Amino acid sequence: MRIIAGKHRSRVLKTRPGQDTRPTLDKVKESIFSSIGPYFDGGKALDLFAGSGAIGLECISRGMDSCVFVDASFDAIKIIKENITALKEVENCICLKMDYKRALQSFKNDGISFDFIYLDPPYGKVSYDEILTFIDMNLMLNKEGIIICEGLKEDVFTDTYKSFKIKKEAIYGITSIVIYKRNEESQ
Repeated sequence: MRIIAGKHRSRVLKTRPGQDTRPTLDKVKESIFSSIGPYFDGGKALDLFAGSGAIGLECISRGMDSCVFVDASFDAIKIIKENITALKEVENCICLKMDYKRALQSFKNDGISFDFIYLDPPYGKVSYDEILTFIDMNLMLNKEGIIICEGLKEDVFTDTYKSFKIKKEAIYGITSIVIYKRNEESQ
């Protein structure tokens, strides 16, 4: 797996061995970032269920100021930290080894919001609607913010929340990508 574009373009990232992690394919990553605008002018990203940290590090490479990586797996956090160190982005990244619910509650308690949120939970084990509702109700998506959900093509996503709605949906093999953007009325 590698960084596709930006200041770390073509740098190879470590991934966890085995079947526990499903790295997002390069063609899917490229399509996602092409859909939302390939580069960022600063901002804060959240890579929830981060795995190897590839999506958050792609965000940093493409211009995000910082990224918070959350994963419950010790092995995943170890790989993410190694990738961050290899790219010399330690000052711009925070790694949290914790359950996603605890992380979201912590962000709520601290009043933290994000410009880019990537949700790629273990397929079939987590409710996207529960997470998206929590993000919506606790104002965790900034004014120009984007949420990307990666799931199975069979997954059903709610079209509209109070502060954001689906901007684009795409299917890549067995993978579904859903992009949410802030509602014009809620800005």
